[in-house]
Amino acid sequence: MAYSTSTNINLQTPESAKTALKVFFNIMDEWHICDTDQITLLGKPSQCVFDKWKSGEANTLDTATLERISYVIGIYKNLRLLFSEKEQANAWVHKPNEAFEGTLALDLMLSGNTSQLQAVRQYLDEQL
Repeated sequence: MAYSTSTNINLQTPESAKTALKVFFNIMDEWHICDTDQITLLGKPSQCVFDKWKSGEANTLDTATLERISYVIGIYKNLRLLFSEKEQANAWVHKPNEAFEGTLALDLMLSGNTSQLQAVRQYLDEQL
């Protein structure tokens, strides 16, 4: 039986959505990111949706939100690999970076564009 490559199969479960959000919010706590900036990093869901997510209520997440969370998790993971001290890794997003023309990685990530999250992740991938 042949399968179409355009078929969209959603393998996401409520548990995987909740886990992705829990990991995201744990990273945000470690990075000391305010709720307003968290909303931006998640792609600007409504305040009501954000509050539900933060309280652990989620059945599914759209692909764009999952992609954003994936980039954040990848950035976090790479920082933990690059820096032996957790505090140093967590502080990196708050420091000016020559690779981003002196801009904070966090400011770049907060531009609202997924491509900027990807750029930060790609930069860190190249540093490993």
